[in-house]
Amino acid sequence: MCTCFDQSRVASRRRVRFHNDRQDTSSSAWQHFLALIEEAAADGREVFRPLVDLSPQERRQIVTLPPTVAKLTAVKHFILYGSNLVRIPPEIGAMTSLQEFTPYTSYRLHWFPYELTRCPSLKRSTVSTRALYGNEKLRPPFPSLRSGRASTGAFGLGDVEPGEWGATSISACSVCDRSLEGIEIHQVWISLRVATDVLPLLVNACSEACVQALPTPPEDYVRTPHVGGPGITQPAGDYA
Repeated sequence: MCTCFDQSRVASRRRVRFHNDRQDTSSSAWQHFLALIEEAAADGREVFRPLVDLSPQERRQIVTLPPTVAKLTAVKHFILYGSNLVRIPPEIGAMTSLQEFTPYTSYRLHWFPYELTRCPSLKRSTVSTRALYGNEKLRPPFPSLRSGRASTGAFGLGDVEPGEWGATSISACSVCDRSLEGIEIHQVWISLRVATDVLPLLVNACSEACVQALPTPPEDYVRTPHVGGPGITQPAGDYA
């Protein structure tokens, strides 16, 4: 379970941060997960539910998906029911056959990468929406973003602080796919309908022009891209 914010009732709008968990890529659980992805990519399966092949102990150790999910171009239904995930990598956008995405009851998963919008066939999703930043029931705040920070000097793209940036590495613009090496990163939140649900999406953009090119969010959500924080005014929740 997660204590970032109360997922059952409206609570005080305290400041929230990204989960700072780092994936242990030397663990046997991670190696097992990598092998399951390679197996699924090799046999071209259309339904992929890797967690059922992991032990409960292994499942708890997986806090992100491997970038190699980009190989799963035949998968139509990706099932991550009851995961311990805190983030999903942008490489999920390469799953071009994905039609249904089911990360249901993944209560530590509060947001998704903007690259999920690159899955052209995605039509159905089952998400625990009360666990999402800015959800229409509870309106929990979004983490504050450090938009405009340059990827030069001491800051390297290959090893960033997940508690500040939402990832351990950043590589390319979420909008135009341009490399972010050596330029300012314009990091913003945007809420958009993706498949069945309105999801909070994290955008790593290479320029203000790419931020301005983002779609308009639906009514009852913040109508522009924003940098989060408790000061962002959200529409009132319905508290159902």
